[in-house]
Amino acid sequence: MPGEGMARHFLGLYLLIVLTLAVVSWGQDKLLQTYIAQDSPDERALAVALSAVESELQSVPMDEWKHLVAGIAAKTGGDLELFATTDISGRKTLDKLQNGKIAYMQDAAGEAWALKQLNKDYVLAFKSEAPDARRGLLEWMITVLFYAVMALVIMIWIWPLTRDLRTLEKAAAHFGNKNWVFDAQIKPRSQIYALSETFRKMAVRIDGLIASHKDMSNAVSHEIKTPLSRMQFEIELAQQAQNVVDVRTSLRNIKTDIVAINELVSATLGYAILERADMSLNIGTHNFTTLLPAIAEYVRRDARPDIRMCAEVHGDTDNVICDVHLIETMLKNLLYNAARYARCEVRVTFTVHEGVNQLLVDDDGPGIPQKDRQRVFNSFVQLEAPGDRKTGFGLGLAIVKRAIEWHGGDVSIEQSPLGGARISAVWPAILPDR
Repeated sequence: MPGEGMARHFLGLYLLIVLTLAVVSWGQDKLLQTYIAQDSPDERALAVALSAVESELQSVPMDEWKHLVAGIAAKTGGDLELFATTDISGRKTLDKLQNGKIAYMQDAAGEAWALKQLNKDYVLAFKSEAPDARRGLLEWMITVLFYAVMALVIMIWIWPLTRDLRTLEKAAAHFGNKNWVFDAQIKPRSQIYALSETFRKMAVRIDGLIASHKDMSNAVSHEIKTPLSRMQFEIELAQQAQNVVDVRTSLRNIKTDIVAINELVSATLGYAILERADMSLNIGTHNFTTLLPAIAEYVRRDARPDIRMCAEVHGDTDNVICDVHLIETMLKNLLYNAARYARCEVRVTFTVHEGVNQLLVDDDGPGIPQKDRQRVFNSFVQLEAPGDRKTGFGLGLAIVKRAIEWHGGDVSIEQSPLGGARISAVWPAILPDR
């Protein structure tokens, strides 16, 4: 479903960001550690100088260290001091000094000192530029690089999404301008492919509704025009009638035309209800073992008592989930249609197998040509040959198709073993949520 697809893609983006954060943070730490671990040339020179001073101090008694340090500072012009170890604070600084490394600190005046521990009591200090400023610049550069990599990764993920969204937007706008063609070319691997397919199905549905309403309007106007013309003619005959018998004959003909118009309106309204997007099914559990034969017997008696109409059920048909009103309407339309064209036999078979309901209606009539087997499910389509008496309005099979589609199934036509047409309607035993 589209919602699940979008949730999956956003979860993928979240995991991608987390993974990128982990990898880039690890790389940032490694770069900083590598940089800090590598002493700069200036720092190495400072280490050599401090080691030389330390060697000088080790050659004289400890009580002369301050005097010697002052002399070296005056002779070299450098700022050398001798601090007591107790004057140094900071656990990291003390740990570096104890490990024989050069540490850096700032005094209260903000001046930076390079420190080297001589023994447990004294620390030699040389005023120097701490490398923190240089490292700070590096840290800033690495931080900028870090966010640049993050932005690049997100852009790589989002760019195809925004591109496809623009394509979808243009296609929707094109469709909305009454072109009724949805031509968004979204690839299956796109993050919004499921959304695009939903739009495509919606566009097909809207296009079908528009075409159906257009056909309905044309057909209704055409079907009503003929009886209205007859009624107008009968009214004129009644006005000119010379006796009551002629008037009654005209009134009887008018009544027949009114019945025909009423049947057309009822059939059209019934089909229009199935075309509504907000229609809801009245789902229930029904026993097809008894229901199917009863409907078949009713249609046989009402349509053609002279034909054989048998009903067979197979599988677990005692608890079929469906909207029984729609299914009954669909089955009656199929049986009346089969009885109209059958020579002497109609057979209806209902089977429940592997989670699928299948309804088969076979007849031994002339059948339906291959080229017309899809067209007959359109509204107001009839296949009577020229000169044949017209019966019905061409909505029976269109209602069948919509009723099955509302149950999440499909209907098709093929050659029947009886020699005529076989109409097969299938829908899932467990109906999908609508």
